[in-house]
Amino acid sequence: MAIPETERHHRGRSARPPAARARVPLRRLLRVASVACGIQFGWALQLSLLTPYVQELGIPHAWASVIWLCGPLSGLLVQPLVGHTSDRCTSRFGRRRPFIVAGAVSIAVSVLIIGHSADIGWLLGDRGTVRPRAVAAFVFGFWILDVANNMTQGPCRALLADLTGKDHRRTRVANAYFSLFMAVGNVLGFATGAYSGWFKIFPFTLTSACNVNCANLKSAFILDIVFIVITMYISVSAAQEVPLGSSDSRAPFSEEGPGQSNDAQEAFLWELFGTFRYFSRPIWIVLSVTALTWIGWFPFFLFDTDWMGREIYGGKPNEGQNYSSGVRMGSFGLMFNSIVLGITSLLMEKLCSKWGAGFIWGLSNILMALCFLGMLVTAYVAKSIGHVGHNSPPFGIVVAALVLFTILGAPLAITYSVPYALISTRIEALGLGQGLSMGVLNLAIVIPQVVVSLGSGPWDQLFGGGNSPAFAVAAVASLASGIVAILAIPRTGARKARAVT
Repeated sequence: MAIPETERHHRGRSARPPAARARVPLRRLLRVASVACGIQFGWALQLSLLTPYVQELGIPHAWASVIWLCGPLSGLLVQPLVGHTSDRCTSRFGRRRPFIVAGAVSIAVSVLIIGHSADIGWLLGDRGTVRPRAVAAFVFGFWILDVANNMTQGPCRALLADLTGKDHRRTRVANAYFSLFMAVGNVLGFATGAYSGWFKIFPFTLTSACNVNCANLKSAFILDIVFIVITMYISVSAAQEVPLGSSDSRAPFSEEGPGQSNDAQEAFLWELFGTFRYFSRPIWIVLSVTALTWIGWFPFFLFDTDWMGREIYGGKPNEGQNYSSGVRMGSFGLMFNSIVLGITSLLMEKLCSKWGAGFIWGLSNILMALCFLGMLVTAYVAKSIGHVGHNSPPFGIVVAALVLFTILGAPLAITYSVPYALISTRIEALGLGQGLSMGVLNLAIVIPQVVVSLGSGPWDQLFGGGNSPAFAVAAVASLASGIVAILAIPRTGARKARAVT
C-alpha cells in the first residue's frame, strides 16, 4: 500500500521561497524498489520450507503453528515502532537507509542460524530424533527473521513514498515496481524451495547433523543471503537520501523536524483502541471481512507444503522421501500461485472499477473457500485410493493439488490490495489519517493470525491430526467473509476505492 508523504514544514526557515524539488527518475525508483525481491525471496522460503523443517527437528505437528506467533506479534509492535523511529531518524545516511541495512543484516544473521540449527544442536549435544537444542536455535533464528522482515519492509515502502512526494502517478508507479519485485522474489524463492539438488552444488552443507533435506534448506538460505545483500546494496545506493533537517530544499524527499506529527506513520496499538468509538458501520464491516479473510488464509500459509507432503504424498517428517517430495511439489505449486498473483494485480484496477471493490473481494473469497474445500476433497480422494504410505500419488491427484494452489493466487492478490483501498478511503473520510488506517487494518490481520496459531494444534488433535481441520475452518471463514463482502459493502463506492497494487 502506498504511504502518502506528509507536508513539508518550514518553521524557523527563511521566508525566501524554496528551490524546486528534484524529481527522482523512474529508473532510480526501480532500483530502490529492487530490495523487495530480496526480502520476498526469504519470505517465500520461510512460507514453503520452515513448517516442514521444524517438524523434522522433532516439534510435533500440533505445536508447529505456535512458532509462527512471532509474525503477527512483531507486525503489531515492531512495524509501527520502526516507522515511528525512522520518521525521526537524524542519521547522516538518511531516515530510511539505516533501517533497511540493519534489517537486511538481521535477515542474513537469522537465516544463518536457522539453516545451521541442526548443526548447532549437534554441537550442543543433540543425538536423538527429538533435538531440543536445535529447536531452540531454530526458534531463536525464526523469531529474529520475522522481526527483521518487518523492520525492513516498512522503511522500504516509506522510502519510495519519500522519493515520489505528492506526485500520485509516480507513487503508483513506484509501488507497481515494488509489487513487481515482490512477485519476482516469490517466484525465485518458491522455485528454489522446489529444487532438491542444492546439496550437490553446495556439498559442504551436508554434515553429520544435517541430512539432504536439511542441506537443501541451508543452501537455499545461503542463496537468500546473496539475494538480500545484492538487492539491498542496489536499493540504498540508488536512494541518495538527504539527512533529516538538511538545508537543501531541493532534496528529493521531505524532511520533518523531530517530534512533528506525521499522519502517514503507522499508529501504535494503544492509539488504535482510543479511536474505535469514531468508527462508522462501513469501517467495522471492512474490518470484519478482513479478519474472516485472514482466518482463511493463515492455515494455508502455515500448512500448504506440509499438506502436500502429508495428505497428498502420504509422508511424515523423517520417514522416507514421500514427505520431502511433497514439500518440494508444494513449493512448485506456490511458484505458480505467485505468477497468477502478479497477473491478477495488473488487472486489479479494471476489475474493481467495473464490478465494485466489495463485490470483487467477496467473489474472490468465495473462490478461496471453494479451493479450500477442493483441498479437503483432494486429500480425501488421495487417502481413499490407498497409495498413502506406500507409493507416489497418482498424477491426477498431484495435478489437482497444483491447480488449487495456482488458482489461489488470484484471491491472494485481491486480499493484498482491496482491503487497504477500502479502509483507506473510509478512515480518510473521518479525517483520522492514513497511518491510522494502516494500523487499524494491521490489527484486523494479526489478531486472526494469533487465533489460528494458537488454535490449529488443538483443532488437529480434536479431529485426529493432519491439516484438514484447519482447512475446514479456513473454508467456512472464507465463505462467510465473501457473503458479507458482497451483501454489506456497497458497490457504488468502488470507483472511489481504487485498488492499490
